[in-house]
This record gives sequence, structure tokens and C-alpha cells, in this order.
Amino acid sequence: MRPAFAVGLVFAGCCSNVIFLELLARKHPGCGNIVTFAQFLFIAVEGFLFEADLGRKPPAIPIRYYAVMVTMFFTVSVVNNYALNLNIAMPLHMIFRSGSLIANMILGIIILKKRYSIFKYTSIALVSAGIFLCTFMSAKQVTSQSSVGENDGFQAFAWWLLGIGALTFALLMSARMGIFQETLYKQFGKHSKEALFYNHALPLPGFIFLASDIYDHAVLFNKSELYQVPVVGVTVPIMWFYLLMNVITQYVCIRGVFILTTECASLTVTLVVTLRKFVSLIFSILYFQNPFTLWHWLGTLFVFIGTLMYTEVWNNLGTTKSQQQKADKKN
Repeated sequence: MRPAFAVGLVFAGCCSNVIFLELLARKHPGCGNIVTFAQFLFIAVEGFLFEADLGRKPPAIPIRYYAVMVTMFFTVSVVNNYALNLNIAMPLHMIFRSGSLIANMILGIIILKKRYSIFKYTSIALVSAGIFLCTFMSAKQVTSQSSVGENDGFQAFAWWLLGIGALTFALLMSARMGIFQETLYKQFGKHSKEALFYNHALPLPGFIFLASDIYDHAVLFNKSELYQVPVVGVTVPIMWFYLLMNVITQYVCIRGVFILTTECASLTVTLVVTLRKFVSLIFSILYFQNPFTLWHWLGTLFVFIGTLMYTEVWNNLGTTKSQQQKADKKN
């Protein structure tokens, strides 16, 4: 029940989170730092009140291990959000993040000495290929539109190349963090809420180095057009509303991911998160009325088949049918 609930949180929270992130990035492409800070602050305060019991509850996992995890988590979050400043379009941003399946599998083989069936390898390749195909076609459309009127092509390409390097680094670091979490939970037990709190509370002092950029964007947010929040009826600058919704949906999303890490292996978690990215991409294309070509449908087919192969749904159905036949014979 808990894994199914966690998957629901991941899909509901993360898909809606991407929409608000895209709304923010379209208005202010360099707002990655203020978004990351708001997300970390919200989750840290919630965890301090309800999980850490105002600091009175000692951690089940030693702080030194959290320090390692936090360094990786903070770096991945900041680099991923900052990549939006480096001429990286949102769909292209998803290309590298969707490559986490392969990165997780490779690091799992190297570090944990894991071995997977040929069925698993094929399914991971199909899912990754499908998502890559969809995001690449979307990125092609976005870059062709944004390149019109670009005077300094070399400078734009240099920033883009730097962004690709940043996303590659974040991808490998994220996969390594997933494996580190898996080994920690095997040693100390599963503590998803505690891990969620410490992963967001401990990095907060690091935002001091980003304070000036966060302040500049807070000023820009204050100058945005006013928006009346439904139901509540309060009028606020629309960028602050987008940020608030982004933070809430990010909390729902990350909560689901951390529950999954305590219930499933890291590769399974990566598969769920990767499928969520694919659904987010499709939803983003439909919501922002981007073209959905034949290539996108082909990518969808790859992801669907790859998912069925990974979950071995055919084997499970065969097992269920055989068990049902045996039960019928007994009756």
C-alpha cells in the first residue's frame, strides 16, 4: 500500500510541479536559486516541527552520513536549477534527467556489483530511448524558435555546452546519491521522513553564498502582475503564487520519492521518477500547446513497452492465471 501511495504522490506532485517551474522559468529564466531556496526552507521548517520535534528527537542515522548525503543532494538541486540559466531549454533539461535510469544501473553494477536480467537491461534501454526521443524532438522545436535573432552564436553555444556539462555532472551525482541512500537504509533501517528533513535543513547555510541572487529575484517577483488566489481571495504578485504552488507540489513530490527509497530498490525508484518525468513532459507539451509529433508517439510506445517489460507484468499475469486454475481445480 505504501509504495502505491508513494507512486501517487510522485506523479501528482512532480507533474504539477513541472508546470509551475516552467511558468516561473518562462518569466525569469534565472530564478533557479530562489526556487531551490524556497523548496528547501519549506520542507526544513515542516520537518523541524513535525519530524524532529523542534530538535528534541535524535536522528536514527548518524549525522556524519547525512552530511555526505546532503552535500550530494544540495549540489544536485542547485546545479539542476542553475542549468536553466545556461541556455538550457526545459525539454532539453529533461533529456539528461531522464538518463538517470542508465546512470543508476551503471553505478549499481560498478559499486554494488549488481547483476540484472537481459529483460531488465532491454526495458531500461527502451524507457530511456523513448524519453530521450520525446524530449529531443521538443528541445529541437524550442531551440529552433529561440535561436532566431541570436547575434552571438558562439557565445550562446558555449553557455549551452556549459549547461550540458552541469546536467551531466548532476545526473551522475544523483545516481550515486540513490545508491548511497540504499546502502544506508540497509544498515540503519528505513527513515524516509528523517532523511527528508536533514537533506533539506542541513544545506540551508549554503544559500548564504547565493543570497544576492535570491534577493534580486525577490525584488523582480514583487514587481510582477497581481493575481487573486482562488477560494482564498487574497491578491498577491503572480510570481509569488507560482513559487508557492511550486514549493507545495515539490514537497508532495519529494515526500513520495523518499517514501519510495525506503520501500523499493534504487533502480525501481529511478524507474518511477523517470516515468514521472515522461508524463510531465507530455503534460507540459499539451498544457503549453507545443506540437506533439509522430516521434513523440513513438517515444510514448517505447516507454510503455519498456515499463511493462521492467515490471514483468506478463510473468505476473501468467503466475496469477496458473494459481487461479489450481484453485479452480481444487474447488
